[in-house]
Amino acid sequence: MATETLVVGAAICAALGLVSLQRWLMVSHLGAVKLKARAHDMLHPYRPELHYMRGPGPKWLEKHGGRFD
Repeated sequence: MATETLVVGAAICAALGLVSLQRWLMVSHLGAVKLKARAHDMLHPYRPELHYMRGPGPKWLEKHGGRFD
């Protein structure tokens, strides 16, 4: 009886250890993903001046008579 209790207790402790290890690994992985995203943002910032529109297109000019309001 005492041996069974000891074995069950050891199994529970081992299971709790694995759960905490799994949680630690998951949190550290998420931290690494966030760090990688921040590094990407710093090294490759969005530059809107490279993507701006240069003015109305031909369809708009045709519809509005070529005037900018």
